[in-house]
Amino acid sequence: MAVKLRLKRMGAKQKPFYRIIVADSRSPRDGRFIETVGTYDPIKKADNITVKEDRVAYWLDNGAQPTDTVKSLLSKTGVWANYKNSKVKSAPKKAVKAEKEVKEEKATKKTTTKKTTTKKTTKKEA
Repeated sequence: MAVKLRLKRMGAKQKPFYRIIVADSRSPRDGRFIETVGTYDPIKKADNITVKEDRVAYWLDNGAQPTDTVKSLLSKTGVWANYKNSKVKSAPKKAVKAEKEVKEEKATKKTTTKKTTTKKTTKKEA
């Protein structure tokens, strides 16, 4: 099941209001969803985005993919930057270990691949 963070349209005609939801990617835009994690009101001038940061981080950690619009909304609130920074802090330890292992493997391959081969010639007796 592919899970996405996306918008669900609410409100009346010409007065849009959106909820940021977690939903299966196969469900319709305004259909079934798993959880509501925020709201977005494009009509208001200030304080138009509210987000439950802990729940968004939880879903992103578990593989939910935000749509482009939701990603931009999360960037405006600072949630996306916080999430990316927390990932970068924990990732280098693993990445440094992996890089060292790759370098060691390359070094061992270079020493083992420098073998010379010679052809054996045999004389047939008649």
